[in-house]
Amino acid sequence: MVEKVKVEALKTILKELGIECARIIEEKVDLQFSALENLHKNLNDDELFLKLVIANSIVSYQLSGKGENWWWEFSRYFSKNPPTGSIVRAYSDFLPASKNNKRLIQPKLNRLKKLEPFLNSLTIEDLRNYYHNMLKFRDHLAKAMNAKKDAKTIVFAVKMFGYAARIAFGEFLPYPMEIDIPRDFRIEKYTKRFTEGNPIAFWREVAKEVKIPPLHIDSILWPVLGGDKRVMERLKKHCEKYELVLEFVSL
Repeated sequence: MVEKVKVEALKTILKELGIECARIIEEKVDLQFSALENLHKNLNDDELFLKLVIANSIVSYQLSGKGENWWWEFSRYFSKNPPTGSIVRAYSDFLPASKNNKRLIQPKLNRLKKLEPFLNSLTIEDLRNYYHNMLKFRDHLAKAMNAKKDAKTIVFAVKMFGYAARIAFGEFLPYPMEIDIPRDFRIEKYTKRFTEGNPIAFWREVAKEVKIPPLHIDSILWPVLGGDKRVMERLKKHCEKYELVLEFVSL
């Protein structure tokens, strides 16, 4: 009964926050978005930028540091060392020297080997079209990686591609309702407060009811659940409804 009351409170808050609050948090609060803006500015090459973000998403698992720090490490490294040829070769230099992603280096390089032909086949127009049809992007990426469409790195890659495309093309397009929330440790731990069931299924149902796509719900939750002081400062500065966001994460 307590869980049911908490779930209803969660839905009420989400309805009040809406997709616009998610967008503010994405663009002004999430340190990952800032890392991408930094890389985009320094690379000055939209196609390479978008492809690097997709590649980096595919190896963003089993991290040895916080996600925010990993994406800033990625941004700084490739701002100074833009790949001139193979992305796999670039990561063969980058990953062994990484502080925040030094586990399972060979399996991650193998994933990039699988991904590279797909990336090489894409033009900037293909990438723009994928931004306008992120479901197709998810499906084609999953096929290229021989992965399930709801696999964590696949849905996470869609999220980060959406961030990157928003920066590169200067246009906000909401994520599709059909793409699930990434099954991340922070999200799993938080979801256990409401249900012992499948977190993906739980957020899928909540998303439909509150009319906010799961990836945007992830954006409201994930940065704040990390407890980073910089995130809290940014939230208070940029988000008028920050108290409601804090209430949401403390349910």
